[in-house]
Amino acid sequence: MKQRGITILLPTLDEARGLRNVVERIPFKDIASEGWDTRIVVVDGGSTDGTIELAAELNCEIIRQHSGSGKGRGLREAFSIFMNSNDLALVMMDADGTYRPEEITTLIKKIDEDDVDIVIGSRMKGWIESGAMSRRNWIGNHMLTWLAVFLHGTYVSDLCTGFWVLSRNAIEKMELNSIGFEIEAEMYAAAAHNGLVIREVPIHYDRRIGDSKLGSIADGIRIAMKVIRRRFVRKPIS
Repeated sequence: MKQRGITILLPTLDEARGLRNVVERIPFKDIASEGWDTRIVVVDGGSTDGTIELAAELNCEIIRQHSGSGKGRGLREAFSIFMNSNDLALVMMDADGTYRPEEITTLIKKIDEDDVDIVIGSRMKGWIESGAMSRRNWIGNHMLTWLAVFLHGTYVSDLCTGFWVLSRNAIEKMELNSIGFEIEAEMYAAAAHNGLVIREVPIHYDRRIGDSKLGSIADGIRIAMKVIRRRFVRKPIS
């Protein structure tokens, strides 16, 4: 059977301390045994700590964001490039060591076994290492998740997770305009609007390697506003 192409997408901004740890733990053989041929893509928002050089050393394909800084901008640019490839699925995860690359295979199996559009790794249903998530962020994530499910009607337990597997069909149907950390919430809203089937897998969430870039209150407000706006504005203005 011919191997299918899958992209593992790692958004970065000064993640030299975590990138090697993540890439070297990716279970290439296990992924191949599930019928997938893997390529690693780093989309970088302007790193100055050697992340780009390290990514090249690790044989990653590199996308330098041309649309400006911000995780949302970077992911949208990477999604567009993905759609011009022949790959059939995309794994999205952070490059800071919080998500375990060893669990990629579990999410991939779920998307195959259930024939669904999206599988997300749920931290809320899984195991959170002590110190990996502050109590304020834990409460905030629950509140944002409740708001999103209430407004959009599609159940998830972890709106703000950064660990996703998306089919080509899912990415093609999503219309996004997020700039920053609200991108995952908009992906959820777009998926719900388009009737895409989402499943969850419990995952581990570990303490990050390096400094956090998420500002809980300001980013939380942006996430909430994005969820609300996308309830009433089905097609965002780019």
